[in-house]
Amino acid sequence: MEGKKILIIEDEQVLADVLKAKLEKEGFTANVAYEGEDGFKKIVEWQPDLILLDIVLPKMNGYEILEKKREIGNNIPVIVISNSGQPVEIDKTKELGAIDCLVKTQFDPMEVIVKVRNYLNKDNSALSPATPDPNSIEGKANEKIKVLLVEDDKFLRDICGTKLIKEGFEVIQATEGQEVIGIIENEKPNIALLDIVLPSMNGFDILKNIRSHANPELARTPVLMLSNLGQDDDVRKAMELGANDFLIKANFTTQEIALKIRKTLGINSNNVQN
Repeated sequence: MEGKKILIIEDEQVLADVLKAKLEKEGFTANVAYEGEDGFKKIVEWQPDLILLDIVLPKMNGYEILEKKREIGNNIPVIVISNSGQPVEIDKTKELGAIDCLVKTQFDPMEVIVKVRNYLNKDNSALSPATPDPNSIEGKANEKIKVLLVEDDKFLRDICGTKLIKEGFEVIQATEGQEVIGIIENEKPNIALLDIVLPSMNGFDILKNIRSHANPELARTPVLMLSNLGQDDDVRKAMELGANDFLIKANFTTQEIALKIRKTLGINSNNVQN
């Protein structure tokens, strides 16, 4: 495996950088493109051994990259990273030549490493497409999306909660760490917004408890970490623990957080019940 070249085409920089660090730690040579046109250029010029490809990208989306690869006769294997894992999306990527599909809300970076290793070792078990969780957001377009907002600052909690309700989400609020796991078990939210600095238990420990939960469905609950700071160590730690994304409060409006929730769950504005 050492020296095998892996190209990551992913516009969520935190996820891309975590995958790159993990791959390099395992002995691969990794390169990143954060948008489609640059990604396709690197496919042609860098000639990687395998590509990890997001579908939703600026300038050129994943489908267009797969189509252009096919047009020029490029056979480099592609594992698609999907926001939703909808069957129609998986089928389309397979038709365009992708060998596998991973759903963002259902994998951690180490699973990607296993998939890459298995494929490069010619283990055919790595070639079966990912199966969406039957309890995921697909097929629930007519239901309210349930958001767990964990934030101890009342001012921020009220502003964010009110905006999310106006955006059509059902919002459950929590103010301290120890109550979060119980709320997730009882309410089964579609996604959690999790502050790092909290009374009784910090966000990192809560995330560990979520990802290690005995119920696999609850353990896969998508989590967006919220922070007042964006220190590299905090971002890296959150992603390594299984966060789906890391948001710095000062950098995001509540409307942008709503958009991030929809993107993480693989839905759009028409899927949210008003």
